[in-house]
Amino acid sequence: MHFAALPEQRHRTAPDAVALADDAHPSVSNAEFAAMVETAAGRLHGAGVRAGDVVAVKLPNRVELVVAMFAAWRLGAALTPVNPMLTAAETSYQLADSGAAVLVTDQPGGVDGPVVVPVDDLVADTAEPVDAAPQNADDVALIIYTSGTTGRPKGVLLTHANLDAMTGSSIEATGIHAEDHCLLILPLFHVNGIVVSVLTPLRAGGRTTIVGRFSPRSFFDSVERARPTYFSGVPAIFAMLANLPADQVPDTSSLRFVICGAAPMPAPLIGEVERRYGVTLVEGYGLSEATCASTLNPVHGRRKPGTVGLPMPGQQVAIMAEDGTLVGDGGAGEVVVSGPTVMKGYLNRPEETAKALRGGWLHTGDVGRFDEDGYLVLVDRIKDMIIRGGENIYPKEIETVLHEHPAVLEAAVIGVPDPVLGEVPVAVVSLRESGTASYEGLTAFLKERLAPYKVPARIDVVAEVPKNQVGKIDKPSLRARVTPLTV
Repeated sequence: MHFAALPEQRHRTAPDAVALADDAHPSVSNAEFAAMVETAAGRLHGAGVRAGDVVAVKLPNRVELVVAMFAAWRLGAALTPVNPMLTAAETSYQLADSGAAVLVTDQPGGVDGPVVVPVDDLVADTAEPVDAAPQNADDVALIIYTSGTTGRPKGVLLTHANLDAMTGSSIEATGIHAEDHCLLILPLFHVNGIVVSVLTPLRAGGRTTIVGRFSPRSFFDSVERARPTYFSGVPAIFAMLANLPADQVPDTSSLRFVICGAAPMPAPLIGEVERRYGVTLVEGYGLSEATCASTLNPVHGRRKPGTVGLPMPGQQVAIMAEDGTLVGDGGAGEVVVSGPTVMKGYLNRPEETAKALRGGWLHTGDVGRFDEDGYLVLVDRIKDMIIRGGENIYPKEIETVLHEHPAVLEAAVIGVPDPVLGEVPVAVVSLRESGTASYEGLTAFLKERLAPYKVPARIDVVAEVPKNQVGKIDKPSLRARVTPLTV
């Protein structure tokens, strides 16, 4: 399907049903949603947007961001969402790289290049109606910029066919239907927030309530007020929820399940969240280049914490050796993905596109293996592997063991240069509010569970492990901040 048609389809089918809500819009019906999209399309058209153009949106989570996305699609344009925390220089880079014709924002100053449409004018301004542009499933729908942890951010080109395949796969895998209601807490500049929390429920006939900014202490107030049936989060969010005071006992009875993605979640934390809040937590795995998710633990069926689940419907996930052959029998190698969710490519980067999509597979850069039941187990990122005196060390293995310590809330392991061994692992951990742990105690804990060469040369205890805007632990930042070992 081409998602430009979705607002009008929902209007025809159930005009009074609720589509969206946020703090400023407690209830937006399908009829109101379709009218807002039509008005916004007229406003963007008046600003010069035509088929094949790119509309940039730099906004916090709010209804108008979703409206702008569908309005761009109605005109045959693509949308590139900009992280509202980016500086003017970072924003200018994305606007120039994407070739954006228009920027919709609540921060109108300090940006050169495209025509600026203040968000308050997007749906309030009276604009001439404009017919929908011809629709093709191969049209680029989204240009999602990677986090830039390995250099300048790259624009991932996702088509309407990609979105169609991904949302269809998600609906089949989770059973999301017209009675489902998603609470959106992840940022809408990321593909997870857009696909899992907006497009999937809207396509299924359901609805989305948008939370402007996540706060662990007020989050369950939103759950009790909105009564959602699911939400999608990242490990950092669930860690914060697990660390709330024990006397906070919210009503979570409306939730059918919750989803965790973006980064591996420690198995003990999954169990703690499920027990404490009485929810079913399913962990998945994917990346922007595959339109969000490629594997998922079943909502109904056997869930295996410590794995990221089974391949999702319509997608092929395999393990590949360095020589390009596929690995069987539980062997480890690079995780590769193929199928209709795989991106069109990177914007204006043919060499990097060819490298990422070589051999008909999307190369993820992640090391993994399938267990005896066909569930994917992530070992680590290829580039994060530490080589200590010739021994390969995967930081995730050490992080998993650290998470088993009752005082540890979050943990990250990085490689630090060593003049003799090449590099050695260093751990950075944050503790639970009620937890205490010393370097000696944590080291003794690890020595009981890991081979000597895997035990970190140092363990730093910090108030909070740094994370990027998507909620992933920010290892590049850690590498810059962690002081070298004393030689």
